[in-house]
Amino acid sequence: MVSITLAELAERLGAKLQGDGTVVISSIASMDKAGKGQITFLASSKYRKHLAKCQASAVIIKEVDLICPNRNALVMKDPYLGYALTAQFLDTTPACASDIAPSSYVSTMATLGVGVSVGHNAVIEDGAILGDYVQIGAGCFVGKNASLGSNTRLWANVSIYHNVVIGEYCLIQSGAVIGSDGFGYANDKGLWVKIPQVGSVVIGNGVEIGACTSIDRGALGDTLIGDGVIIDNQCQIAHNISIGKNTAIAGATVMGGSLKIGKHCFIGGACVINGHIEITDGVSITGMGMVMRSITEPGMYSSGIPLQKNREWRKTAARVMRIEDMQKRLKAVEKQLKES
Repeated sequence: MVSITLAELAERLGAKLQGDGTVVISSIASMDKAGKGQITFLASSKYRKHLAKCQASAVIIKEVDLICPNRNALVMKDPYLGYALTAQFLDTTPACASDIAPSSYVSTMATLGVGVSVGHNAVIEDGAILGDYVQIGAGCFVGKNASLGSNTRLWANVSIYHNVVIGEYCLIQSGAVIGSDGFGYANDKGLWVKIPQVGSVVIGNGVEIGACTSIDRGALGDTLIGDGVIIDNQCQIAHNISIGKNTAIAGATVMGGSLKIGKHCFIGGACVINGHIEITDGVSITGMGMVMRSITEPGMYSSGIPLQKNREWRKTAARVMRIEDMQKRLKAVEKQLKES
């Protein structure tokens, strides 16, 4: 079990300490569940009313919300960030692998750095390069001439195809597939003719990719994922997409090929984004957004119809189906008004 004194934690967070710095913190919990030896956080003032009943040994909190002068607290501008960093300090997640498992296959033509770990039944093919302290989970596949930067971790059953390049300090969750073929075909009189996808995938540093997400290799050039990008579970990133640094993409989002997304964008869950368009820096798209055209100005964008009771939704749907007829009637009325 990892533990830290409140004073040590305050120093690491750069927070102001109130109360007993010798209190030992061993885990973090929600405000309503936390008890002795645990720390919690108050990120929104609307939950301040729960502080009086909170049994946590300490709380991470803003100055404005600190209404209990006798409570052990770490005071900082962004308690949610404090929560994230504290969770890192107290993290007990095991390593993806330790040592080189005897059941794994590591080619003699692969290059392994210092402290590399390879789990059971993993396969590392010819020409693969694994940087220092890379962890390869059980059942993973790393294809020919693929490259993984130092301290990158793959959880179980990740597939990294040939020639894929992944930077340092990346985290790829179970079942992800990086470098599979893009959806490229020509049509010959009704028959589909496969186009070999000869590009690759190049992923920057500090990228996190969720479980069962697929990132296709480029048809000719490469699919590019910038530094600090985070991609949730079950997303589809098609061939030749370019995603700028520090962009966040929530689960079940689907992207068409040759799409270009800028830096510091936020893509909500279950969005569908057309291929061959561009989204500029600093764009936020709310969940279930359907993006069919380029976005040239930063800001928040939405589409779709929010949930309604079925009877109301049926009326809305019926009206939408009549929009064309309503437009014709409106034009006819406008014409009559102009002529009168």
